[in-house]
Amino acid sequence: MIDVNKIAGIGEFREERVDFEDSPEETARTNPVLYKVNNRVFLVMNKNTIEVRTDERLGRLLEGKYESVMRSRYFGKGGVEVVDSGQLEKAELEDLIRLSYNLTREIKE
Repeated sequence: MIDVNKIAGIGEFREERVDFEDSPEETARTNPVLYKVNNRVFLVMNKNTIEVRTDERLGRLLEGKYESVMRSRYFGKGGVEVVDSGQLEKAELEDLIRLSYNLTREIKE
């Protein structure tokens, strides 16, 4: 889908693969990867979707504009989930990931 390492403007982050111990078939089906900055998730990448943190207004705007964008299951109303359908261009997805990274980095403990 997208190589996060190649997105300009993103600094240090940690990649963490999720394994569902109780459900190996779920792990095989979704195989989610969490991307973290300051021990907080800024990106959830699945086989056919990505989830990013946004502000609520931008999320609603994107949901209204694209059929492939919905409220994030991980971030709730503070994020969106984007199905890899080709509706959003690669540059738009990279912008959303960069925004999510910056929003997450700014969160105070």
